[in-house]
Amino acid sequence: MRILLVGEFSRLHNSLKEGLLKLGHEVVIVSNGDGFKNYPSDYSNRAFWCESKLGNIPRQLIYRITKFDMSKIERGLRFYFLLNKLKGFDCVQLINEAPIQTTAKFELYLLKKLFKQNHKFFLLCSGVDYVTLNHMLDKKERYSIMNPYFERIKESLIQYESMWEYNSKSHKKIHDFLYKKIKGVIASDLDYVNPLINNPKFLGMIPNPINISTIEFVENPVKDKIVIFLGINNGNSYKKGIHLFEKALEIIKQKYADKIEIIVTRNIPYQDYIKQFNKAHIVLDQIYAYDQGYNALEAMAKGKVVFTGAEKEFEDYFNLSEKVAVNALPNVENLVTELFYLIENPNEIQAIGIRARVFVEKEHDYVKVAEKYLKVWEN
Repeated sequence: MRILLVGEFSRLHNSLKEGLLKLGHEVVIVSNGDGFKNYPSDYSNRAFWCESKLGNIPRQLIYRITKFDMSKIERGLRFYFLLNKLKGFDCVQLINEAPIQTTAKFELYLLKKLFKQNHKFFLLCSGVDYVTLNHMLDKKERYSIMNPYFERIKESLIQYESMWEYNSKSHKKIHDFLYKKIKGVIASDLDYVNPLINNPKFLGMIPNPINISTIEFVENPVKDKIVIFLGINNGNSYKKGIHLFEKALEIIKQKYADKIEIIVTRNIPYQDYIKQFNKAHIVLDQIYAYDQGYNALEAMAKGKVVFTGAEKEFEDYFNLSEKVAVNALPNVENLVTELFYLIENPNEIQAIGIRARVFVEKEHDYVKVAEKYLKVWEN
């Protein structure tokens, strides 16, 4: 089967491609590399000129005056000139409702072109889109990435500006077009199941694929200090609850300065990020989630203790009786309590890390997950 994967978030499509290749399929990825993370693509629509030192000057100037990001136009144009290479695929999967990441009108135009020259199309619910945004705005869950916005934390508001595009009339046209044309929509983790549960196009949840063959498990005994890692992306830090992690770390530092080492990074490429969190025993990933995203799963596969989404819904779905990750609640006191426990009981760090690896091997192996996608696509 010839498969085209459009767009990339958190290496999901790259890992899926690796699984599909193992199963003997031809796979092509077209994406902008997910911004500064710069994930690999067979064809790239990254805004190379706008993101260059020279091009960034007029880009920033135009943005300050008009609040419009010129890189969107460049991404769309680069995708347009790739269209002749994106023909005749048996199956096309879009990473979300705006996989090209250009302006809404240009996105719709390019998607219509893509649909005309290929066969079956499927949509991933991964990240924010029209459905998930409205679900969160209706406050249908105990908490969500919208919490800082609802709490009117002033510094957080800028991080939500781009999200409103998914609720605009122009994006609604994209949403309506896609749901008329796609064969179905797949949730990439449990956070996206409830928004889709009554949708007639919903095909179920398929766990994130993790290429465990490239991720070495390292037993994680504490020999000296416990290393805690926090990787920050300034563009979505509040949506991940980083401000709560930072407050918890301040408290932890005061009590355990001699027992811990804290590593904090900001806006670094994926490869550099990996090098830093390889040193960690504990990885602080995200708070406003019910299940794990790719970064958390990769850390779990390495035997780290990850603070992330691990709610009761997650434990019930996978029928877990022991902790494979720490459920990071939006409560500083709870985060501090969980960190205190691990620092005082370092043997538990190794035990959770071993269980985490076993869990990822069982439920997220990239070849097994690729088989699940094929079953859905073929049926």
